[in-house]
Amino acid sequence: MYEQNLIKTIEPIKKTTISRLNKGKKWKYGYNKEHDVIVISKNGTIGEVIEIQNLKIALPKQPKEIYKHKDNKWVKQDYPKELSRLKNIFDWRSYPEESKAQWFDYIDEEFKRREEGFWFINNNKPTYLPGTHYMYLQWSKIDVGAPDFREANRIFYIFWEACKADKRCYGMCYLKNRRSGFSFMSSAETVNQATISSDARFGILSKTGADAKKMFTDKVVPISINYPFFFSPIQDGMDRPKSELAYRVPASKFTRKKITTNEKLEDLEGLDTTIDWKNTGDNSYDGEKLKLLVHDESGKWERPDNILNNWRVTKTCLRLGSRIIGKCMMGSTSNALDKGGDNFKRLYNSSDVTERNRNGQTKSGLYSLFIPMEWNYEGFIDEHGLPVFTTPDIDIFDPHGELIDVGVIDNWQNEVDGLKSDQDALNEFYRQFPRTTEHAFRDESKNSIFNLVKLYQQIDYNEGLGSTLGLTRGNFQWINGVKDSNVMFYPNPKGRFNISWVPPVHLQNSVQIKNGVRYPGNEHMGAFGCDSYDISGTVDGVGSKGALHGLTKFSMEDAPPAQFFLEYIARPQTADMFFEDVLMACVFYGMPLLCENNKPRLLYYMRRRGYRGFSMNRPDKVWNKLSVTEKEIGGIPNSSEDIKQAHAAAIEMYIQEKVGELTEGNYGTMYFNETLNDWSKFDINKRTKFDATISSGLAIMACNRHLYAPNAKIERKNIDISIARYNNRGSNSKIIKR
Repeated sequence: MYEQNLIKTIEPIKKTTISRLNKGKKWKYGYNKEHDVIVISKNGTIGEVIEIQNLKIALPKQPKEIYKHKDNKWVKQDYPKELSRLKNIFDWRSYPEESKAQWFDYIDEEFKRREEGFWFINNNKPTYLPGTHYMYLQWSKIDVGAPDFREANRIFYIFWEACKADKRCYGMCYLKNRRSGFSFMSSAETVNQATISSDARFGILSKTGADAKKMFTDKVVPISINYPFFFSPIQDGMDRPKSELAYRVPASKFTRKKITTNEKLEDLEGLDTTIDWKNTGDNSYDGEKLKLLVHDESGKWERPDNILNNWRVTKTCLRLGSRIIGKCMMGSTSNALDKGGDNFKRLYNSSDVTERNRNGQTKSGLYSLFIPMEWNYEGFIDEHGLPVFTTPDIDIFDPHGELIDVGVIDNWQNEVDGLKSDQDALNEFYRQFPRTTEHAFRDESKNSIFNLVKLYQQIDYNEGLGSTLGLTRGNFQWINGVKDSNVMFYPNPKGRFNISWVPPVHLQNSVQIKNGVRYPGNEHMGAFGCDSYDISGTVDGVGSKGALHGLTKFSMEDAPPAQFFLEYIARPQTADMFFEDVLMACVFYGMPLLCENNKPRLLYYMRRRGYRGFSMNRPDKVWNKLSVTEKEIGGIPNSSEDIKQAHAAAIEMYIQEKVGELTEGNYGTMYFNETLNDWSKFDINKRTKFDATISSGLAIMACNRHLYAPNAKIERKNIDISIARYNNRGSNSKIIKR
């Protein structure tokens, strides 16, 4: 059975606390620091608290009376014909006075729903719509007429409302699948906000200026034109403008209070609010003050346009000093990484709500949201707007009365299976209809120094196993905090280590001491490779990460043969914390470490602590040929071209023998997808960017050190350390012959 993890109900606040504050309507719209939740209720009460992608959101309290349509689902309510004839305030003014009173309650109720949201019964379940979602469903016209209710869109709008409510947040970065409706939903929100905002500016950007213009003319303008008169301010200029939509007479005047007064038309003040679009570029909207910026197709900005540079500029348009005065609604599928996808991926990753600075903001200021394709795939959404995840055993119909006889996940898998002979087509399908963020950012298969087909086979296999993969996150700690004693592993979902195997208890902490120097007791079982760093902080606050990989050898011990069992890719607050992490892992497994010695602080750290015996010497030289420094601390240089080639050849060999589909239906046991993805992008001429590749390659070399020994002349003749290049098009990778 499929188990969704996109949205869940949580209980971070005591029920008694909720009840007590509800009585006095004390809950304020916005971020509640005391309980670490974002309240999107505007009536002072809260009910259910949900979590969407680690963002805790408190919904309004469920009312006693909830609207229920006879069909037990969302159905757009008919607009009274008499009111539909009225196009603006001037028509209303000329409407017979004796006929106006019957519509006061109706108009008031629509304004209330717009502000506070709307509850209705859907498939026998009370369901809350934020006001923005209600406006989209009830009053927005899209290409197919009225939008259908979809649970995926409800989740999207709840998340967006939380972004608006949170004063720490600049908006959302939405990673989506194709045909998810983002362009229409963001256009609807633009019109919704603009028609109630005074002296404000709303902007639209897309992958090209032509796309932004099309979004404005084909989506924003039609939605605005089709608003009811009581929501629709008077436009200035053309009915269907091409570049700017300007509102002058405010819709906010159309409340019951104002409608019943004898206020003269000339007394009405203008909104002075505009919606426009700009050509794509790094400096679009530079120097402007924006209430809302819609960023459509942000993952498809190709050179020379750069979404990262643009966001750095336009971010300043949304604030005055430290105060955030506007929001950004950003959404896109991703292009291939070298066609704009890489920059969008970096922006998305820097919007993780679990990683905040001292001001409580993410690195980008945005909040990332990813809704897997199974939630919002055309043809697999039932009449209640709910996704049909698995193949049903009863008759289920879509909103148009068509039978849904297969689940979306089964259908998706069938598509994937049919494309496995064409890796480029498969990768494009993954990007368009992703079930994971890894799918969304899947790169094109080009000529790579490694076999990309085998790498992607393994990645897909690992993703298919999901939680059954057997990986555990956690950290190592000295027992009772006593350094240089024994080490224990403690599971922690936010831990820096990712492991798939631990040795039996009698083999843990196997350390031998000779002449006061500690040596690994399990050297025959495996080894570690490490890509270290020397400096705790960097100028830009980013810097490369430290990486550590553990790999077993073939041995008689109770250990999986030739398998990566540990992955560590992190940058703790200080370099010494990283060094201690590495040391504890080596001690726990009792295995030696091969590390590049161009950044020697880790190796000096280990020597100073008495662990020089754990640091392997370079395998390609005998002891008396080592330099003074190499004798002192060990390690292997990264400057030698022979070493670089040998390192890449070691990974190539491992991929060919241990990764992907080995025999029909049997796959490798390399379970660390972050490392596999790093291998897939590896550029031997830019090695410093690929921490995981450097580390894992050194682990392979450490476990096969005999192959590189200077006296192993017979063996060396059988080893080609040149790097093969692969043509990855078609069903099989082919070596490019030289």
